[in-house]
Amino acid sequence: MPLQKVDKIWMDGELVDWDDAKIHILTHTLHYGSGVFEGIRAYATSQGAAVFRLTEHVERLFNSAKVFLIDIPYTQAQLVDAVKATVRANGLDECYIRPIVYLGYGEMGLNPLPCPVNVSIAVWPWGTYLGDEGVKHGVRVKISTWQRHDPNAVPPAAKGTGMYINSSMAKVEALKAGYDEAVLLSPQGFVSECSGENVFVVKRGKLFTPPTSAGALEGITRDSVITIARDLGYEVAEANLLRSDLYTVEEAFLTGTAAEVVPMRSVDDREIGEPGPITRSIQETYFAAVRGQVDRYKDWLEHVHT
Repeated sequence: MPLQKVDKIWMDGELVDWDDAKIHILTHTLHYGSGVFEGIRAYATSQGAAVFRLTEHVERLFNSAKVFLIDIPYTQAQLVDAVKATVRANGLDECYIRPIVYLGYGEMGLNPLPCPVNVSIAVWPWGTYLGDEGVKHGVRVKISTWQRHDPNAVPPAAKGTGMYINSSMAKVEALKAGYDEAVLLSPQGFVSECSGENVFVVKRGKLFTPPTSAGALEGITRDSVITIARDLGYEVAEANLLRSDLYTVEEAFLTGTAAEVVPMRSVDDREIGEPGPITRSIQETYFAAVRGQVDRYKDWLEHVHT
């Protein structure tokens, strides 16, 4: 989706003009992919813009950096404040937020340890990642020929910049074949996740989602949906799923910060159909929660103007 330009981007402690937010061509992460990032959303509420589960996202950013032995030169509290300041500076009620930690200019080669560590935070208006029709009626998904990487080759628990070439290749393959999204399988043949979303399925009235041991990211939206589903009275369990399990589900949907909650309409041309009642109830509750309309989940929102 095209970027919509805003006024300011936060770079290493300063708000700079959008057009001046530049890095050197020899920035280490550009060449070797050794950086980490987060995807976060702010939503319009009755009390103004609020960031959904901001602290948890920043905690995960630091955990990803720890996996890659990257020392972030700020505290978690400083980056929480920086995210809010960036949203405020751009006067946005709703936006997507991209913090990124990258290894900068000054060193080259496969040893990243001497490289300077830089941090930036960009925000911009960003609509529904998989389209409004996808949210309403579901998306068409295919099983990718590309596997999710082995956890002992590249750690899927971390949101590393270079790792997402795996997701990008699966996404492009799906789009060129006429689908909306791709599901990747683990090296053991179990359902892992989509190119940028976690997977949930409904079988016999119960919800199942792949475990992180299958290569699924420990998604914050995933965690939110598990909480919502249980509060609504649904049973939820982690379980290894085969591709054939996806062909016979009663309902299925995807979750992620960019995509939010999106039903799956079909998998490999096996029809699931219009979103079912469990998917709809979770979807409706989630969208109400992120806008501060459900008291039970108001602590998930961190208001920008306090």
